[in-house]
Amino acid sequence: MNVKKKTAAIVGAALAPAIALSLPAPTAGAHGYVSSPPSRQAQCAAGSVSCGNIKYEPQSVEGPKGLRSCSGGNGQFSELDNDGKNWAVTPVNRTTQFQWKLTARHATSTWEYYVGGRKVAEFNDGGARPGATVSHSVNLGATGKQKVLAVWNIADTPNAFYACIDVNVR
Repeated sequence: MNVKKKTAAIVGAALAPAIALSLPAPTAGAHGYVSSPPSRQAQCAAGSVSCGNIKYEPQSVEGPKGLRSCSGGNGQFSELDNDGKNWAVTPVNRTTQFQWKLTARHATSTWEYYVGGRKVAEFNDGGARPGATVSHSVNLGATGKQKVLAVWNIADTPNAFYACIDVNVR
């Protein structure tokens, strides 16, 4: 190897870490949502309801913990908060199985379920990493048409993932 090539190789090797550190960190492009019964974002992804960008990112409804909105406070997905939209209502039993589809499995503190603003169930994972799917059996307590808010609280960030599911409880 001649001196010029050797010098270029040494300079390149020395600069590589600095260049790598100056690049923006990648963000996780996927996380999770309730797939069954179909959440509002699952309906958007399936094309059964006309929606905007959420159609391509049903797993991305993320916001600060403690919110009670279907959009997780994310203005880009605010149409999920529209109760007047033509959301399909799934008939379910009072005790219903909710299945999450996870595309990035974050350490989890808790999973919470709300009906009419009232918490009806909480599952504590104690920081464990879930599998690709997670199911919970939830007693909804109420009957008739209900909107269920499902919340996945991440253990090592201040954020959570949100999903609303429209059901008719028998």
